[in-house]
Amino acid sequence: MTLLVSLLIFFFAVIIHEYAHGWVAWKLGDSTARFMGRLTLNPIAHIDPIGTIFLPLILLMTHSPILFGWAKPVPVDFFNLNNPKKDMIWVSLAGPAANIIFAIALSLIVKIPLLTTSHFAITVITTAIMANLVLAVFNLLPIPPLDGSRVLMGLLPYHLGVEYAKIEPYGFIIIFALLWLGVINTIIWPVVIILTRLLGVNF
Repeated sequence: MTLLVSLLIFFFAVIIHEYAHGWVAWKLGDSTARFMGRLTLNPIAHIDPIGTIFLPLILLMTHSPILFGWAKPVPVDFFNLNNPKKDMIWVSLAGPAANIIFAIALSLIVKIPLLTTSHFAITVITTAIMANLVLAVFNLLPIPPLDGSRVLMGLLPYHLGVEYAKIEPYGFIIIFALLWLGVINTIIWPVVIILTRLLGVNF
């Protein structure tokens, strides 16, 4: 039951993340996600069998210190944005920001007196807070194709951004190598712990 609940929580966090990308892109001039039926919270529209179900399940079953996965990326045509270089930053930040906002909302809910009497409710909500914070911080790493890399590309001069984008085909290899070496855990967990303390949540 705990495994299933954790997987569902992670799945919902990923959906919120992707929806936020599409929604901000739409508001800034690109309707690609909307026209392709991806501007929705319907899980079916976002499921990636490997990244959304299989990989997170394996990580949960092996008690991995970090939960990693992805949904089908929401399509964004940056050239349709009102100001492609600047707006790419806002679209990229939208996913992590949505997860952090959701974590903040959950941290307020978990303090409701009625819920403190239910161990299961507290466990579910705190797990959801952790999943959203980990997803947000992880995606802000400047490794293509993670959101942090899009933010960096938007900040770099054009020619440097083009050169930086060339490592994207090797991005997942770099990510898995850093996960295996424990480097990503070392970077993410201190930040997540600080954020949970700021939210007044104990794990």
